[in-house]
Parts: sequence; C-alpha cells; structure tokens
Amino acid sequence: MKWTTGLLAGMGLVLAACAQESGHGDNVQAMAFVDYMVETHEFDRAELTALMREAKLKKSILKAIKRPAEKAKPWHEYRKIFLTPQSIAGGVDFWGKNARVLAEAEKKYGVPAEIIVAIIGIETRYGGNMGGYRVLDALATLAFNYPRRSPFFTKELENFLLLTREQGMAPTELKGSYAGAMGFGQFMPSSYRAYAVDFNSDGRIDIWTDTEDAIGSVANYFREHGWKSGEPVAVLANPRPNADMTIVNESLDPKWTVGQLAEKGFPTTAQVSPDMPASVFALDTERGKQYWIGLNNFSVITRYNRSRLYAMAAYDLSQEIVKARGGRS
Repeated sequence: MKWTTGLLAGMGLVLAACAQESGHGDNVQAMAFVDYMVETHEFDRAELTALMREAKLKKSILKAIKRPAEKAKPWHEYRKIFLTPQSIAGGVDFWGKNARVLAEAEKKYGVPAEIIVAIIGIETRYGGNMGGYRVLDALATLAFNYPRRSPFFTKELENFLLLTREQGMAPTELKGSYAGAMGFGQFMPSSYRAYAVDFNSDGRIDIWTDTEDAIGSVANYFREHGWKSGEPVAVLANPRPNADMTIVNESLDPKWTVGQLAEKGFPTTAQVSPDMPASVFALDTERGKQYWIGLNNFSVITRYNRSRLYAMAAYDLSQEIVKARGGRS
C-alpha cells in the first residue's frame, strides 16, 4: 500500500531531526483520535500510533494562530499588506503565464480570472510561499493543543489522513501553513477532498506544483459556494443621515436586499438590481469610515476566509491587476 510505504519511509528520514521536539504519543486526545480512525476508517493502529508520536507539537504554531492580521489591523493597514506594487505586478505576470488555463477555468466555472489570480496572490504570493510547516505537525498541534478550535482541526486531521491514503501520499512529507492549509490556494484538507479538481486531466490532483489543477480548484471552490457569473462583488454606499447603523457589519452573509438597504438609509452609488441579496459593512480608511454594500459574490469570497477585510482585499487586488494589465483581454 503506497500510503503505508510512504509513511514508514518518511518517518525514518525525520525521526532524528525531530528527536528533541515533543510528539503526541502520550497525548490522551491523540490516542482517542487513533481509536476513532481505526474503528471508523480501518487505519492500522500500530502505524497510526507511530504517526502520532511523529506528529510534533510546534509552539510557534500556537503563537501564530492567536494573531491573525485581519483581527489586529484596521482596513487601511490590512490593505497595504496585500495590495503592493509587487503583488499587482506578480498578478499580471501569473495571469500572463497562465492565460489559457485561466480562460478555460473562467469559461467552465464562471469565476473571473482576476478573482482566481487575486486569491492565489493573497494566499501564497502566486505560489512563492506555500508554507514551511509539515501539515501533520500543524494539524496535530492545533487538534490536540488548541482547545478553542480543537473540533475543527481534529476533523481536518481526519481529512488529511484520509486524503493522503486516497492519493498515495506520505503524510510526513506534505508542507503547508501554520494552520495546515496547502498548495497554491491554501486548501484545508476537507476543502481539498471536496473541491480540488484534476483540471488538466492527467490522472492526479496536485495543487502544490501543478498550476492548472490549482487554478481549476480555486474556481471550482467558488462555483460550489454559489458564485454568480457576471454579477458584481461590492458597491459603495452613501448613507443618509438617518441610516440604520445597527445593521452595519451585522453579517458576512446577505440578510437583506439592495432595495431594503436603500430603505434603511444605504443607497448604492452604482446601478444594481434592488432584488439582489446584500449586506452593508464599514471599512476604516485613513479618512474615516467607508460604507459598502456586499453582494452575493462578496459573501462567496468570505467563504474562502471568513473576513470582510480578506474579501475586500481580494476584490481590490483583482481590480488593480485588471487595471495594470490594461483590461481583461
């Protein structure tokens, strides 16, 4: 079995290097997880127990998970992280090198090329930084040592081990972010199993080195989460003095329609259908608050990362890349 062979070989290579780091062989939660995986998915107990000993506790991961940029910075500072001359130029270059595949993905999934490019740019600088942590270490550290989100990361660890078994990959070899996200688009294991696609039909799904699969997978993710082709993402609002400010930043998902928000004092500055699902949110700019109407596609971007700042950065970067290209053609 490929997974077993890869597991044993990979473990032998890294045991000495990681000897001074704590594994999870004595962790009660990890051992309960082994029981679950053996009973539910018929994993080999001895191999999985050895793998839990090999899965290292990384204190740097626990520190990193507690300080995400979107919670620590106002919009005008957050935006500067992702919208730089380098990120825009990198997007133009990535688009140029992958124009055919991006066009094919846009045609098949209905997601604009610039959105796909911007997501990959924000996530990994167009593949330049996919993360240096072993995915096994990241997920085990967070599953068994970060109680606040232990259920989520335990489920992701389950999906990761199923994924490596299904794909014939060695679980000790794959690398990603401190949260266990992988590849060009930084898919969590559950997203990989659900949405990653073999876009070039070569018989395998590779989001680490195959830009075609990575592009198709990001596009598929957005389509499966409800992207509506041809619809706008967000439009500026010009709130009236009597606007109902209690609904600002109320939800990442559209709870109202454009027409209802206009009635509540948030008319848009662009022509959009009054029947479109919408929400209203505020961004802290250097000149004060700026109000936006987030439409369905804005909400879809937040499904990739549950943050208004992230979604707005992705949208802004996509538009800046289009401008730098001199248009979409």
